[in-house]
Amino acid sequence: MKINVIGCGRWGTFIAYYLHSIGEEVSLYGRAGDKTMQGLLETRKNSYLTLPEDFSLITDLDKTLEADTIVISVPSQALRGLFSEINEADTARVGAPVPRRYILCMKGIEIETMMRLSEVTEQCAAKGSRIACWIGPGHVEEFLRGTPNCMVIDSEDDALKHELADEFSSPLIRFYYGCDLLGNEIGAASKNVIGIAAGMLDGFGRSALKGVLMARGTYEISRLIGEMGGDPRSAYGLCHLGDYEATVFSPHSHNRMFGECFIKGEAYGSLAEGYYTADAIMRLSKKYNVDLPICEAVYDILYRGAEPQSCLETLFSRRMKNEF
Repeated sequence: MKINVIGCGRWGTFIAYYLHSIGEEVSLYGRAGDKTMQGLLETRKNSYLTLPEDFSLITDLDKTLEADTIVISVPSQALRGLFSEINEADTARVGAPVPRRYILCMKGIEIETMMRLSEVTEQCAAKGSRIACWIGPGHVEEFLRGTPNCMVIDSEDDALKHELADEFSSPLIRFYYGCDLLGNEIGAASKNVIGIAAGMLDGFGRSALKGVLMARGTYEISRLIGEMGGDPRSAYGLCHLGDYEATVFSPHSHNRMFGECFIKGEAYGSLAEGYYTADAIMRLSKKYNVDLPICEAVYDILYRGAEPQSCLETLFSRRMKNEF
């Protein structure tokens, strides 16, 4: 089976590297002229890893689409635009969009539509395509040190998630079969918002409050998942709570670092998906009438210009009530 990975950022490059290491026939696609891709073409290196000499790099989208399995790791808000390119290329090449196996390796919610990324893919991909999500904890830096972790592959297609989890598992990454695609996608996306909140606490020297943040953050997301029709327990699994160490504490977490830099008034140049997810999550909060105080605090600070210290202090001094 031929697998091509679209997205040459930190995570996409590692996924391609990982799949190659476990014996898959895999190539990595990046746009011609993209700075990151150009660096890989010239040196076969990025800041984290060196690609083997027999590893294939592609800048031709038509060639990329010859694979029957496409792994996608691009910014969440760019997914719909990517499928426009894929469908246009397929139509020019063979006369119509081609059904494939699509594996989404990113976390987010489309802001304008409030759609989960699997829903965007289902709407945009060729009829008959099979769609799965690969989510859960783990940083490239830790995997490259040989530190193993557990992740989840979920899909509405039971056969597909079992195929992929069994095929991609190794001593480095053990995959679980997901049991709630809606809950896993919402949990995975929203944990990045909690990660920004954690970074803000770090920026104020209030890291000791992260225990409260984790407990209450998981609880509020579990209520959102339940109101949306998913299993509230998913928030307590690998998609959300299980990913907190990598998101809330790790120095490698883009979202945590973004939050800390925001409080300190420092620029942060890397993508923090939680920034966009905060907007989408608050739209879902209104749609499903669910109170999400932590997500709302992050949104108010980032989008409404709320004063961060007083906003966070208000969050942690809410009226007393039963914990559950």
